[in-house]
Amino acid sequence: MTMSDTSIQPDYAALATAPVCADPFPHVVVPHFIRKDDLPRLFASLPDIQSGGSFPPSALTLSPLMQSVVQAMEGPELRRIVAEKFHLDLDHAPTMLTIRGRTREKDGRIHTDSLAKRVTVLLYLNPAEQESWHKQEGCVRLLRGPHDIEDYAKEVPPVEGTLLIFPNGPTTWHGHRQFVGQRYTIQLNYMTEDARARSELRRHQLSAMAKKFSLPGLAG
Repeated sequence: MTMSDTSIQPDYAALATAPVCADPFPHVVVPHFIRKDDLPRLFASLPDIQSGGSFPPSALTLSPLMQSVVQAMEGPELRRIVAEKFHLDLDHAPTMLTIRGRTREKDGRIHTDSLAKRVTVLLYLNPAEQESWHKQEGCVRLLRGPHDIEDYAKEVPPVEGTLLIFPNGPTTWHGHRQFVGQRYTIQLNYMTEDARARSELRRHQLSAMAKKFSLPGLAG
């Protein structure tokens, strides 16, 4: 195998030039952050996840290709561009990365992320052809408030290597119409450095250990 067979270089230039949109809160959307030519082989190498919930990479068996995407997501270039784009100091921000492979009935309800998460970065790894996306099921919506999933300013289909980034806050409401089934997402968070974040990171680490040893079909 050549290096190009086992690694993927995301389109950092597209992220660097993508505009920051203000409505309903500051965010950036980058279609094809994973380039079109790289998507078929990445889709073919996604981990087999049969359960709902979020899985740390250590709880999954990841292909070299998927490992390279995880490394890029946690790497310095993405951190640098996100910090510059949103005028943040992320030099020492801890990271927390999880992978989802299936969405359940209860997922997608309107929420804001924990304030221990300074920035949320979502990378969507699903083919665009699925009928559900065309019916607006499972498409994340950036909402104007906490009460109405139809009151949205932006809808992002979870497809084709699309990247969505937003700094968290008390009004960063988001969610999606109910969808049950396969829906791959990598979520990266740049965390705060306070006790609340340390507690959340500890829970994340304990969850990783529990999932690794309790789900033999996923561990590796």
